[in-house]
Amino acid sequence: MSSRWFSRTFYGLVVILAGILVLYASAPRSLDEDRSTSIYTYAIVNAYSHDPEAFTQGLVYGDGFLYEGTGLWGRSSVRRVDIQSGEVQEVFDLSSEFFGEGITIHGDMVYQVTWRSHVGFIYDREELQPVCSFSIDTEGWGLTHDGSNLILSDGTSRLRFLDFITFDVTRTVEVMDRGEPVPNINELEYVDGEIYANIWATDLIARIDPGSGLVVGWIDLTGLDDRMERDRIIDVLNGIAYDDENDRLYVTGKLWPQLYEIELISAN
Repeated sequence: MSSRWFSRTFYGLVVILAGILVLYASAPRSLDEDRSTSIYTYAIVNAYSHDPEAFTQGLVYGDGFLYEGTGLWGRSSVRRVDIQSGEVQEVFDLSSEFFGEGITIHGDMVYQVTWRSHVGFIYDREELQPVCSFSIDTEGWGLTHDGSNLILSDGTSRLRFLDFITFDVTRTVEVMDRGEPVPNINELEYVDGEIYANIWATDLIARIDPGSGLVVGWIDLTGLDDRMERDRIIDVLNGIAYDDENDRLYVTGKLWPQLYEIELISAN
């Protein structure tokens, strides 16, 4: 092999490599690669009593009350709760064959899904009596809506958008954070054009862009469960409710004796 051939070959490889690097540097980055994810902590504004027997699966604000869906076999319910006292004003208990999950309010109706039964229920908002049921093709975990569609989580990284009338899936989004799917999406709340989602078995709430599924922010509620005086074991953080008229955000957890109104604080 001649030294001249080697020199030309080496030079050619260098030119090709340089070209690749230039193309890579000039190529547009994806939104997920370039974005800056916001991080939030919290300050407690108010603390209220919460039924320590309530295995909270869904939480939503309406008409000055909290509406809450609870779970566990034989203990599932949908209820209306006075925020100030924590007293249950109205309750409907599900049959023991159903494990209640997320709820949301739309118009005069309360919607609730169940865990593994592939069925949801619609209740009259005033009386909290069942009006009808509907079918879902997956497990039910969290439920909210954007005014046009119900939004359902099933414990995976996927969110389903359902038609209010037919309950058909109109579209799905994969929830992603920096190129990785975010699993264990649980209770949902629609807040100012974003979906807030409890991530099961963590102290984190994801703020999700409903159009793209990208996580645009994280709320870290670490330490919130340590602030409660309690004489029993509690379960995980779960339950987000938003009062859009007064811009108040409420959170609680399964079997928590406290409900908290919190203010978000940027930690970036």
